[in-house]
Amino acid sequence: MSEASRSIALVTGASSGIGRAVALRLARDGFEVLVHGRDAGRGAAVVEEIVKNGGSARFLAADLTDLEALARLAQEAAQADVLVNNAGFSWFGPTDQLPAETFDALFTANVRSAYYLTAALAPEMAERGKGSIINLGSMAGQIGLAGGAAYSATKAALAALTRAWAAEFSPRGVRVNTISPGPAHTGGADPANITALGATTLLDRAAQPEEIADVIAFLASPAAAYVTGALIPADGGRTAV
Repeated sequence: MSEASRSIALVTGASSGIGRAVALRLARDGFEVLVHGRDAGRGAAVVEEIVKNGGSARFLAADLTDLEALARLAQEAAQADVLVNNAGFSWFGPTDQLPAETFDALFTANVRSAYYLTAALAPEMAERGKGSIINLGSMAGQIGLAGGAAYSATKAALAALTRAWAAEFSPRGVRVNTISPGPAHTGGADPANITALGATTLLDRAAQPEEIADVIAFLASPAAAYVTGALIPADGGRTAV
């Protein structure tokens, strides 16, 4: 595929974990991938792997908790056909032990960044009459997990935003969906905890990042042309029962 004919995908938090797997998969599917992250070394490594495998990518650095940096990122990615709002972090622990600054940081990183990137890019997509926005939710947004109140609230917020954005932008060709992963071995959490959570799923295991990336690639593709406003579980059946 020529550079000029490639669709463009912006993946936030793409230097590790699920974001990295998504960037690699979308590159294999023919997208030019804008690899967002804060660590230039890790971002460059993802770009290098994509290019080595025949794909097209470039790294865009931005601290998504900084609204000016976020606006610059949106400007650099203004032609994106796909936005994957993956960046964020988690905190688990007793409700009365969550510091207020961490509470605020959770919503800033997990919700506000997705809100303002979508606010910048969705109208551009709507003007062109096509686009796909995929938000990274979590099974924690649908079920109660002790110690996960604030994190769960951020992921439930993304699902609510998805429905509202679908109502706002899908009549002009922009599909908006949430994928809701279960426990996954991303390298960002204690492997023992992830394994224990995986044992609570119907498939009795945690996911690999590539398994989540496969679902995101579907939502980004023309094969999902009639899917919008949806919450797609990829949680080994955990929320089914």
